Amino acid sequence: MPATHQVFNQAAPLADVNLFEGNQPLRDALRFNAPDFDAASLTSLGALVGSATMQQHARLANVHTPELHTHDRFGHRVDEVEFHPSYHALMSASTGAGLHGTPWAEKVPPRSPAAQGALPPEGAAFSSWERPGDEKTSSPHVQRAAGFMLFTELEPSTLCPISMSYAVTPALRDNPAIYRDWAPKLTSRAYDPVLKRWSDKAGVTMGMGMTEKQGGSDVRANTTRAVHDGTDEWGERYRLTGHKWFMSAPMCDAFLVLAYVEGMGEGGLSCFFMPRVLPDGSRNTLHIQRLKDKLGNKANASSEVEFDDTMAWLVGEPGRGVPQILAMGTMTRLDCALGTSGLMRQALSIALHHTSQRQAFGKRLVEQSLMQNVLADLALESEAATALSMRLARAFDRQDSEAERLLARVLTPISKFWICKRGSLFAQEAMECLGGNGYVEEEGEGIPARIYREMPVNSIWEGAGNIMALDLLRALRKGDVAAALSQELAPARGQHAALDRMIDAMPTLIESRATEAAARQLARDVALTVQAALLAQTAPSAVFGAFCDSRLATRHDIFGTLPGGADCNAIIRRAMPA
Repeated sequence: MPATHQVFNQAAPLADVNLFEGNQPLRDALRFNAPDFDAASLTSLGALVGSATMQQHARLANVHTPELHTHDRFGHRVDEVEFHPSYHALMSASTGAGLHGTPWAEKVPPRSPAAQGALPPEGAAFSSWERPGDEKTSSPHVQRAAGFMLFTELEPSTLCPISMSYAVTPALRDNPAIYRDWAPKLTSRAYDPVLKRWSDKAGVTMGMGMTEKQGGSDVRANTTRAVHDGTDEWGERYRLTGHKWFMSAPMCDAFLVLAYVEGMGEGGLSCFFMPRVLPDGSRNTLHIQRLKDKLGNKANASSEVEFDDTMAWLVGEPGRGVPQILAMGTMTRLDCALGTSGLMRQALSIALHHTSQRQAFGKRLVEQSLMQNVLADLALESEAATALSMRLARAFDRQDSEAERLLARVLTPISKFWICKRGSLFAQEAMECLGGNGYVEEEGEGIPARIYREMPVNSIWEGAGNIMALDLLRALRKGDVAAALSQELAPARGQHAALDRMIDAMPTLIESRATEAAARQLARDVALTVQAALLAQTAPSAVFGAFCDSRLATRHDIFGTLPGGADCNAIIRRAMPA
């Protein structure tokens, strides 16, 4: 049968490329924040996550979504979630890359005798990929942040349990016995998806459960109750009865959850460690009711659960549950900013790759002035997000400094608010660069559509926009934030008039807008000013100047509206993937 037509003028897939080597803004942000970063490990990771093989795993994990099995065929409760093998391949790669616990590895205490005697079980899943991070760096959170962003470009859904496992350490330390036993497993690069006793596993993952049906972000409205059940080697043991409306990654080995201690009244909201498998090897009574049918984040299982006399151990002091678990939430908010920055970079790379090949009206799309303005504007947004996210990660590496502690406290809600808010707009504009080809998914092969559906999750989870704005107000009461920001912005003085005006106005902005009504405006203005100051130190003049002209000198509303003096070609060349 004769062919009806020839297929031409379609872009080739962006596959088998090194996502690290082709990301100059990320490399420059690393040099600025961690001069001794381990380039070799990130180069290896960049090749892995840019490979066609791993892209296929990402597609399959999103097409073949998790399935819940509440009972076995004999009627016993099992409460297990079944994943496609590609999900496990992605999890093995991310744990092998150390994205879940490497920054804490040097701080792990000696194992308990039980843990020391435990050998990896036969058949345990280990990553065969060469382990990065063995070259020590003085900035492990920055190193890990870069890897997290690179992996997000491949597949973000599986990074939910990875992020929670990374974030749990600061909170878990307040139960020294549990931390001593579990920390070595949390920092292990082995991935073992089977539910079994922690001491029989080569590596573990952890999650958290805070929100309930009636409260959402208002966790003090929770109704789950905890009744004291005795004391053992892990401390004060309780039995929990209640539910959680959102508990992501229910196949994690343990969770931090919130519940009210019976008899303490409204001041009894406390933090508890809840394992899926108890120390004696039996299953804990954590019952998965159903899996959420979400807009995006399809490869990751998010569940509704009920606790029925479920065993858990107190972490921290009774009644201090919210600040205790927020020690974990702070780190996951960092990952929300990193994740959105990674998705921005992926969407931008696909748009640049497509427009460099696709022709219309006699020339390539990337050669047409309107498209150049859009692409350059997207490139500015992506690089600014990368710069701010990586700077925030550096603050967590320098917690011995009061100024850095203040910056971490204030930049965390600001970064999550602003970067994640920009994510959905960014993804829509990048998808438009591909036209109809960007809107379709075609059995999961349409990556821009997957990115667009993924973008809102980082803005909503771990505290939506208003929660971040309120958290910014709380952060402003923790110390001399204005002085810390002034010190941070000082190196950029004198390089652009609009930036100088914002730096000069910053103390007044902080004082006048530190109200609930103006908190979002304040978060936006501080984010843009810090981004501009960072670009002054890490980016070429074409990028820095165009960012200040379009975001500070005027108010940026839609992409593709850079002023006439912007050197769009130079900005695009810098952003172009390899």
